[in-house]
Amino acid sequence: MATKRKGKGAYMISAVAEMYEIHPQTLRLYEREGLLLPSRSEGNTRLYTDEDLERLEFILNLARDLGVNIAGIAIVLQMRERMEEMNRQMQGFVDYVRTEMLSRMQQQQPPAAGLVPIRRPVVVPPVKVASVRTKKK
Repeated sequence: MATKRKGKGAYMISAVAEMYEIHPQTLRLYEREGLLLPSRSEGNTRLYTDEDLERLEFILNLARDLGVNIAGIAIVLQMRERMEEMNRQMQGFVDYVRTEMLSRMQQQQPPAAGLVPIRRPVVVPPVKVASVRTKKK
């Protein structure tokens, strides 16, 4: 679905309904079901931000283009939020590992000029296998 937003700010329910060619009751339904959570003005008017409109576009794509019902949309949105949280956690872990590696590399003394560091071979002792005695009949 093409983006129909212009500029930044907050939009009233009638403007959003007109932009996306949906009935205001549909927006209210999405709010009741917890799919959209617009902010409110002091006069209790729903105000939709750019982030709300991005979420609405995703919801409408699921409903209109893919035929997903409201329960399915709720599940997809929950899964999407969980995936985004997992992605943030993974990125935090990667950043931590990168920082830790750089810190440890900086703590090591640099090799003398002209010398090439070599790895020492690691000798693994052989594993002794217990012999198994079998009875002869």
